Amino acid sequence: MPKLKTKSGAKKRFRLTATGLVRANVAYKKHFLRRRPQKMKRQARGTMILRPGDSRLVKSYMPNA
Repeated sequence: MPKLKTKSGAKKRFRLTATGLVRANVAYKKHFLRRRPQKMKRQARGTMILRPGDSRLVKSYMPNA
């Protein structure tokens, strides 16, 4: 059997927590921040846990994680 490779875009963007959840950065916080509400910018600090449907797809990209 050939080796399963991790998608390089996924390993740059996602990490797995100790319990197996997928942690990702919050979108829309790189530029054009003057037109975003303060509440959105505050809640977008740090990272977020992906929903189960999205995390299933990301985990398929990272078979060795």
